Amino acid sequence: MLALEKELKWFFETHRKTLRDRNKRSFETLMFMSLGHIFGHNTAKELADHLGMSHQKLYKHLKTLSVYQLKKLLLKFTVKQASVALKSVLSKSASTQSRAMIGLHGDNSVIQRWGKLIRLTYSWYSGRAKQVVIGNDLLGMVLTINGQIIPLHLLFVSKQGRANTNKPDLLLKMLKELKELFAEEGIDITRFPLTLDSWFASQDLIEKLAEAGFEQVIVAGKSNYSFKIGKEKGKAKEWKRKVKLSEGEWGVDVPCRRESAESPTFGDVVLFFFKKSTTKIFYLIDFSKKPGRCVEIWRAWKRHHAIEQFWRFLKSVLHLKSIQLRGNGLYAGLLIKILTAILLLRLKSTKTFRKLSFLQIMRKIRREDNLRDLANEHFHALFSPT
Repeated sequence: MLALEKELKWFFETHRKTLRDRNKRSFETLMFMSLGHIFGHNTAKELADHLGMSHQKLYKHLKTLSVYQLKKLLLKFTVKQASVALKSVLSKSASTQSRAMIGLHGDNSVIQRWGKLIRLTYSWYSGRAKQVVIGNDLLGMVLTINGQIIPLHLLFVSKQGRANTNKPDLLLKMLKELKELFAEEGIDITRFPLTLDSWFASQDLIEKLAEAGFEQVIVAGKSNYSFKIGKEKGKAKEWKRKVKLSEGEWGVDVPCRRESAESPTFGDVVLFFFKKSTTKIFYLIDFSKKPGRCVEIWRAWKRHHAIEQFWRFLKSVLHLKSIQLRGNGLYAGLLIKILTAILLLRLKSTKTFRKLSFLQIMRKIRREDNLRDLANEHFHALFSPT
């Protein structure tokens, strides 16, 4: 299939200088295993058995990459893909940029596991699951643009150990790294709205984000926060019952209300109350230096569910739980999954696959292409005898 072969060539041409020549086979192994995912082979053993080769050969090439190299590669791939999409939009008019609805969204997700030999696997109490779970905690940041969801940064979070993890600090570090890498591409990502889950609401983080240049920050609020609206004080859960929502607000497709408030924790903030299709009322805290109108707050937050969609895509379509590589292989496995995601994103933007879902794209490729032929044509370094 020409579209698939074209995208494989793009990967090799774009990133051929990412690794030194001595690691060329490692790079090809990563790309080859990501291609194997499209054909339904989610582990190195499955892929090797299908082609009648030794799986130890694949493991050997992956082991030559350090954690630092794997993390660096992950960022290079994601930032490059996002930069291509952003430059295409940012070169156009302000109205086109507005319609693209560009945003940054951060959250974490749990990948449940039963094994203990995989790195960064711990047990802890999950508020979402309401029980003790065993697995990995993955912190992520994605970009939304023109309805596309592009991964930007992913980091496994340690839950135990002598240096207990501070996720807000890790999130800030991730954003600073992304800011620097996008600046090298001539893009200022601090101009885009940033949305975060309620777990990240802290005065310290908001101040540090403002110092880093992120001034448009919207965070989901917790029910136990206290606010003073007008002359009356109360908990957020009480305000959600009292507030009178209005319908038909311009640009907002849910009943909502915007209120200026004072918080003993955060100081002066803007609250945005809204009701979804259910009867439950939610609220957001706008920490922006220049608080937005109802439509601006809603447009930014409406895309926040994109990161939840991305987690579901990684888990259900790309089978994130299938990573079985020990030690540093945890990040090698994650990089392979992200390479597959980027390859599918690029294929979906082509005329051939535009109207197909990711699963439909994978099925079409399996019907019309042969993995062995693709391996012989594009992965010479991996399959050469020396």
